[in-house]
Amino acid sequence: MQNNDMNFRRNKFDVTNTVDVTDPVSVGNALENIFLGLYPEADPGTLRQAVRDIVRLYRGEHPDYAVCDTGYHDLQHILDVTLAAARLMDGYERSQQEGMPLGEELFLFGITIALFHDSGYLRRRGIEDDRRGAEFTLTHVSRSAAFLKDYLQGIGMGKLADTGAQLVHLTGYEIPPEHILVPSPLHRLIGNLVATADMLAQMSDRCYLEKCHDRLYNEFVLGGIATGRDKEGKEHVVFASPQDLVAKTPGFYRGAKKRMDETLNGVYRYAEQHFGGQNLYLETIERNIRFAKRVIAHGADIGMLQRSPPQTPGSDHGSAEADERKQYVDDRRKRIADRRQNQTPLYPVSIDCRRKNGDRRSGGS
Repeated sequence: MQNNDMNFRRNKFDVTNTVDVTDPVSVGNALENIFLGLYPEADPGTLRQAVRDIVRLYRGEHPDYAVCDTGYHDLQHILDVTLAAARLMDGYERSQQEGMPLGEELFLFGITIALFHDSGYLRRRGIEDDRRGAEFTLTHVSRSAAFLKDYLQGIGMGKLADTGAQLVHLTGYEIPPEHILVPSPLHRLIGNLVATADMLAQMSDRCYLEKCHDRLYNEFVLGGIATGRDKEGKEHVVFASPQDLVAKTPGFYRGAKKRMDETLNGVYRYAEQHFGGQNLYLETIERNIRFAKRVIAHGADIGMLQRSPPQTPGSDHGSAEADERKQYVDDRRKRIADRRQNQTPLYPVSIDCRRKNGDRRSGGS
């Protein structure tokens, strides 16, 4: 399941360039194919219902919740993370010889956690109408845990509700990992797989750097984490600007990779089993980080970030940061065009000779 033409990966598509991760139908079909490929006799009804429910929730079609308004943590992010989680679980299942298989119930459990892991960003109607979803950044995982617990009980997975509310905390930093208590190593594995998928999916997004600039910085400001306080209580700047956030992505990746290796037990390696040897997620992430380093080497020139992120509920509105980046892109393109126009040909004599001799490479007849 690998695509050899990754130079032309489309902005809306996953790391294989085959699944439109802005489209719930496309992602739902991919999830169902993985699920039934593992468990041919299973009923995909619960999976289909969970996908429908999360789409309704993010589109503002749930009676108790307003439409998603977090541009970075939007519906595309949810679908991309869930697809990555399914692939990691598939890789784990296919790598088991005489180990501990997940089975269809825990697979569906993992899918449900992935789908609802960021539901805490959503605002409750009539209670939080005057708030922005990103304002809940520091507590969104606890809010997601509460939502997930109720949801699991409602779909007949009540016996896993408390465990799900614990495991979703592996996607955040509100509870130290050692304080997250679950019934068995297999349940912990599910949490590790989903939390790893959360990091893999966002950092392998084709428009990852553009989204950091246009969307994530603003969420950090609203969430109160663009600044911090030292041990003495003095405030200090963590991210000074969208540009600064982009410049710090290589450092973020180093920390994320360490977390995936140590805290989450290196389960990203199961992607290799799913993809038949490659780890398309890590390869794509490392490509993004290499480009980030190029941007940094050019004085953090945001004009180099020229991709247009797709829009789904939460990201279907403009931002000052996006407008600023587009201006940087236009300015950079104009500078390059002016430089080329004013550039003296390197070999004017040779070019004149070609023209006289009718060489087609010089435009002669």
